[in-house]
Amino acid sequence: MTATVDYYFTSASPFTYLGHQALRTVLSKHGADVRVKPINLMGVWEISGAVPPPRRPPVRQRQRLVEIQRIADFRGLPINKTPKHWPVDPELSDRVIAALAAEGHDPLSYMERVFAAVWANEENIADPDTLARYLELEKFDAASILEKAQSEAIAEIRAQNTKDAVEADAVGVPTFVLNGEAFFGQDRVEYLDHALATGRQPITP
Repeated sequence: MTATVDYYFTSASPFTYLGHQALRTVLSKHGADVRVKPINLMGVWEISGAVPPPRRPPVRQRQRLVEIQRIADFRGLPINKTPKHWPVDPELSDRVIAALAAEGHDPLSYMERVFAAVWANEENIADPDTLARYLELEKFDAASILEKAQSEAIAEIRAQNTKDAVEADAVGVPTFVLNGEAFFGQDRVEYLDHALATGRQPITP
């Protein structure tokens, strides 16, 4: 039986960027399916008690910058810890991904471009022209997908994904859910790999 992983994320997250390639490798290794589920991160943080980085104590802000660089070094990825276009509103880029999924497309390669845009390439993912260029590079119909992304139906999908993430006990992003067990953080990709390899029963509270 093919395993299915629910993948909760938002496009502006450095940790989503840093874990995305590793997740793709694990999914491919196990032949697992994935349901990509972009969310409104603030809706999850309201429940989990997290706050945006600028509102955190200085020591946590400093350690976040250390951690971003440490993970990038570990995973062999380029990183700009203070990118030009951050903070950035991820709503449109999230909704484009939701639109691709709703159309039955595989958006994972496109997502890799979008996540790297902020944290490696100094590009603005709130800019429709930037997103259109990425869509075209992945051979998608940019105009059609961008139009669909701005529809109420796609807004509702993102809102429902956020509710689903809360229900799944997601603390933040990325969160990967397998058989009801939530793996929070890019550093849990290896735990997900182990769970898929062993087929163990899900661990619950």
